[in-house]
Amino acid sequence: MELLERIEEHIRRQELIEPGGEVTCLVSGGPDSTCLWHALGALGYRVSAVHVNHGLRGAESEADAAFCRDRFGAELIEAPPGRTEAELRDLRYRLTAGGGGLRATGHTASDQVETVLYRLAASGSTRGIKPSREDGVVRPLLAVWRRETETYCAANGLATRIDSSNPDTLRGLIRTEIVPLLRRLHPAAEENIRRLADERPRLPRGMEETLLELLSSRDGTRSRDLGRGIRAVREYDRVSLDDGPVRWGTWTIEATEPGLAVRARRSGDRLVGRRKKLQDVFVDAKVPRAERDGWPVVANDEEEVVAVPGIVEDARVRVART
Repeated sequence: MELLERIEEHIRRQELIEPGGEVTCLVSGGPDSTCLWHALGALGYRVSAVHVNHGLRGAESEADAAFCRDRFGAELIEAPPGRTEAELRDLRYRLTAGGGGLRATGHTASDQVETVLYRLAASGSTRGIKPSREDGVVRPLLAVWRRETETYCAANGLATRIDSSNPDTLRGLIRTEIVPLLRRLHPAAEENIRRLADERPRLPRGMEETLLELLSSRDGTRSRDLGRGIRAVREYDRVSLDDGPVRWGTWTIEATEPGLAVRARRSGDRLVGRRKKLQDVFVDAKVPRAERDGWPVVANDEEEVVAVPGIVEDARVRVART
């Protein structure tokens, strides 16, 4: 898959930016943020740029700021220096949050690997970089490797800047010393480490704990109330929902034929018999992103979505909302 296609697929899968939406790129002048700015524009997003100058490298920092202003039309923000990489990052996010819109950073799959390795060593956690933050920061390049952003910039004749302080940072240590050693151990080391950061969708904690307790034994038949009007029944090693109306939040949903189930949306869902993705259905219906995970969908035995209460109707499904 071509680079632009992979970036767009990641954006759509993670619902980072609405199609054709506005986004401000945090640019440093390096290959990653240059690729980010250029690629998002090529994909039809309405792109602007901002550069935060901490002034840590004197004349070099001033040259970076001038480059970003001239090359990207970036707004320049003067910022105080920070003591750590994390402090500098938090300053950049805070100082660029004034407009309230989406901000994109050039974090790549390579940054993901470095983050996982650092957190694994520092705290035993494999938690990685989130595709999106609650404060409106999104990471459209997490499906792309750093070497690919460099190749993209070269292929498109895009000039870039290099931060001379990178090798002296903790991330630089991981990048220049640890990752090359791991690559010598196994050629797929970076990809395998990146996969550790993949976030697994989770049920609400109480529901998950109840299901785990229900599945702790395979003897006989047991049932438990999961909340939201849903009751789970385990018959030996199979879990299904009771027949009859399902109450999901403020919705009451009932089917007129068997084989239909109510569930939350899943990545890659499409409407049955159509090419349209479920995420595009929510976008067209102007359902806020924060509400989509809690919105019920009705699926058939093939896990195809046949109805979306309040948005997509189906003659076999009766819906009421309180």
